[in-house]
Amino acid sequence: MSTRNQSLRSRDPHIAREGRTYESPLPSREFVLQILLDEGVPVPANRLVDLLDITSDEHDTFNRRLSAMERDGQIMRNRKGDLCVVDKLDLIKGRVQGHADGFGFLIPDDRGGDLYLNAKEMHKVFHGDRVIGREVGVDRRGRREGAIVEVLEHTQQKIVGRLFEERGLFFVIAENKRISQDILVAPGEVNGAVAGQVVVAEIVVQPSKHAEPMGRIVEVLGNYADPGMEIEIALRKHDLPHLFPEAAEKLAKKLPAGVRKTDLKGREDIRDLPLVTIDGETARDFDDAVYCAPLNSPLKGGKRSAEEFRLIVAIADVSHYVKPKDALDQEALNRGNSVYFPRRVIPMLPEELSNGLCSLNPQVDRLCMVCDMLITGKGSIKEYRFYPAVMHSHARLTYDKVAAMISGGDAALAGEYAELLPQLKNLDKVFRLLLAARQQRGAIDFDSVETQMIFNDEGKIEKIQPVKRNDAHRLIEECMLAANVCSAEFLLKHQQPALYRIHEGPTPEKLANLRDFLKQVGLDLGGGDKPQPKDYAKLKERIESRPDAPLLQTVMLRSMQQAVYRPDNVGHFGLAYEAYTHFTSPIRRYPDLLVHRAIKAVLTEKPSAPGNWSDIGVHCSQTERRADEATRDVESWLKCYYMQDKVGETYRGTVSAVTSFGVFVALDEIFTEGLVHISELGADYFHYDAARHELNGERTHQRFRLGDRLLVKVARVDLETSKIDFVLAEVRDLPASDHSDDSAPMMPAFVPGMGKAAGKPRDDEKKALAGETGFAKEAGIPKEKKSEHAGKTKAGAGNTSIRREEKKIRSKKSAR
Repeated sequence: MSTRNQSLRSRDPHIAREGRTYESPLPSREFVLQILLDEGVPVPANRLVDLLDITSDEHDTFNRRLSAMERDGQIMRNRKGDLCVVDKLDLIKGRVQGHADGFGFLIPDDRGGDLYLNAKEMHKVFHGDRVIGREVGVDRRGRREGAIVEVLEHTQQKIVGRLFEERGLFFVIAENKRISQDILVAPGEVNGAVAGQVVVAEIVVQPSKHAEPMGRIVEVLGNYADPGMEIEIALRKHDLPHLFPEAAEKLAKKLPAGVRKTDLKGREDIRDLPLVTIDGETARDFDDAVYCAPLNSPLKGGKRSAEEFRLIVAIADVSHYVKPKDALDQEALNRGNSVYFPRRVIPMLPEELSNGLCSLNPQVDRLCMVCDMLITGKGSIKEYRFYPAVMHSHARLTYDKVAAMISGGDAALAGEYAELLPQLKNLDKVFRLLLAARQQRGAIDFDSVETQMIFNDEGKIEKIQPVKRNDAHRLIEECMLAANVCSAEFLLKHQQPALYRIHEGPTPEKLANLRDFLKQVGLDLGGGDKPQPKDYAKLKERIESRPDAPLLQTVMLRSMQQAVYRPDNVGHFGLAYEAYTHFTSPIRRYPDLLVHRAIKAVLTEKPSAPGNWSDIGVHCSQTERRADEATRDVESWLKCYYMQDKVGETYRGTVSAVTSFGVFVALDEIFTEGLVHISELGADYFHYDAARHELNGERTHQRFRLGDRLLVKVARVDLETSKIDFVLAEVRDLPASDHSDDSAPMMPAFVPGMGKAAGKPRDDEKKALAGETGFAKEAGIPKEKKSEHAGKTKAGAGNTSIRREEKKIRSKKSAR
């Protein structure tokens, strides 16, 4: 090795790190990039080898490093084969987002402006692929247009869809409509599948400029309308892990059947305390138990002070059994959370843990982590303590039973649980203290309508009905919120790294849109440029009596951001907490499991280092969204199936979105949504007003606005595409028994930021409308624990339909 080049390699600032990682350390990636930048021009590979004095023994390893840098989009080769630094070429790294109409967008990694990709460019890739692109101009709609320079990673390896045959040629149409290419299948690769069946195709030839994607059938799921098929499709469409690896199953089976004596070491024994679980009727995994008792209150000035309470929230100690980086932990991280479909749960942990060893089942000993709190008469948490314990659940109670007992409405039930009734009354008192403190704090308590699907024996929806939450639901929510707040404060106090549940306030752009809207309807939001939760809460109080309150609440919700997991605490805006974590659901959420480990690390004074907290937070936020999208797909398909025999029937509904091609209407009675196409609005030219968010008739001046009340008739239901189309109806089309007066005041016309210029609510906006800042969600209470039925969904989150030629307008990116 020459002296000059030996000196050059020795200047690598990361040489020590490379030496710890590799027996024969190479120049680091950072140093290779710096050398290329110093050269100032594209560098032939052999010159780089000479510059760094790479020996013949190092050639293969060094080439693998360069290939990895190409794969990660750090460098690329030009047409001459010379190495270039991507950042110097004005190229953009990012992920492809496809659209059903064949076009797509390049979403940059640096969150810069998206690039529009025409159908020709999208022919080279699948939705989700990672690419390097270049801006090539502006399209006729004024959007920045891009071209794909290089594909860094093909992410679609298996695709679920329907198999079709035409003139002896087989092809698969993907269930994910963002994948617009048909996947060709050779006759010898059909593997027994029949045209019309739902299949999984493994991609053997990725799409490219000159090649169509090709695949082989590796799994036949069955016929499209088979019971449960909607879930099987969603699992594969959203790449949800649903089979446990053999190593995880083996490890789960090795776990003990119950608590052993050796498990009790270092734990407090609280088995005598009458802890109880309170859940929905259909719940099978119980990860939280509660207990409450009054404390003797001291005298102040000769008078007894306000009563104080001891509140115990005991959470299943999953971290005792699931150890960092073991097979169970790795799969739990991979899944991120349990997924709750109607009638089926995809658990984060095997059943041996989720429904057995870690479930706080009644009348058995279980290990737990305890948050032991002292609640003052003003609803504040005066003191708290965390400790590992062993408990014994004294009863498995349901929300309805508890609500009936604390209201005094069921004497027989109160007699059956006479021993537990005093502590249930105490829990109710604490709940009301915490509720009052919440209101004083200014937390935003938005209303949301929840529904449940009632299924028949064949697994199809029999009816959809609203669910009313009672005080027992709210009681558990407040207890969980209190424990989550204590865990956040505890970790901050001890400077222990962890994942916090972050919910930031409105962005300047969203805040400006909200204020513009409020001004038009004679309202305002306090707080200036940085409104606080109290300002939102006060505004909500002002609008409660208004007929347009639901619309105003929707606009307020859409001004907020989505809650995520991050290691840097910035507080929870919606709940008005300075710090907040998820501690109460380690059976079903990986961030909660990490919080348990972090608390134990403080208690045992042993450092806890799971890895890159930021990456884990991003991953867990993504798995949460993935679960939401998958359940939404399933619920939409089920609702579409339910509406098949409703064609020709008339319903009242509310305009839930206005677009350039029509209006979406959410039905009152059955909580589904469909489209009234613009061609069905009347004999007129209707113009879409993006600023005021309405459709205006040019000749008739008839307006269709968000929040308007309409009578609609179900015109078409397409199960295969999950489309429901409505047409306008008249009162005489209603059944005779339903001719009541349905007059409603006109709603405000301008709703900013709703689905971009296309007017269709984005998925995250729909999620906000469904209660993203809701207390049940943020308290860590999963779907099946919010009501008595595992098959519930959010009102207004049902099927939406548009014609294929207009789908591009609905796209999240189409307005750019």
